[in-house]
Amino acid sequence: MKFLLASNSPRRAELLRNAGFEFEVISNGAQEGPPGSDEPPEDYARRLARDKALGAAATAPPGSVVLGADTIVALNGSILGKPLGPFDAARMIRMLSGMTHQVITAICLVKAPDQIAALKHETTFVTFREISVDEIHDYVGRKEPYDKAGAYAIQGLASRFATRISGCYFNVVGLPIALLDEVLRGIEAASAKLKASSPTPPQAAPSPVKG
Repeated sequence: MKFLLASNSPRRAELLRNAGFEFEVISNGAQEGPPGSDEPPEDYARRLARDKALGAAATAPPGSVVLGADTIVALNGSILGKPLGPFDAARMIRMLSGMTHQVITAICLVKAPDQIAALKHETTFVTFREISVDEIHDYVGRKEPYDKAGAYAIQGLASRFATRISGCYFNVVGLPIALLDEVLRGIEAASAKLKASSPTPPQAAPSPVKG
């Protein structure tokens, strides 16, 4: 199966490469709108992942498998997306200081052009120590938070803040690799089973040989 990543995230691409996946990157064209008024964080992440995968699969080669993914940070039910600027980033880090929050990554796999093969999510709990005002100011000034959900990168400078991670670490980086591998293996097994059970088309009788 041709495997396509519907994401421009260098972190997700790096995680896939490091895990030995062979893939190509395809643009998804989906817009990340705000969550609904009563939409739970898990449902919001799943909706965005589905929209990304379906949007990219519509123009992907038929039969290829397209991966859409979305990562969000949630604290006490509130969704923390990507910060709008330095003040928003500082606000988010202050909220996470001394607290345990959730990192939710949803993955959607679509067989092009529009068949949803899987839609799942992984949740990891991350605890931050108390972070001083000076530390927050310094971190925000280093530009790392601005394209990250929750305004931080666990694999970067924010690793200094995390005192406990319960669950999949790679999920916090942006892609639950073990979950993805399990789902892809299931899709491949189902495809192989379907192919094996398909009736073999009848063979045409050979033409008589004229002497």
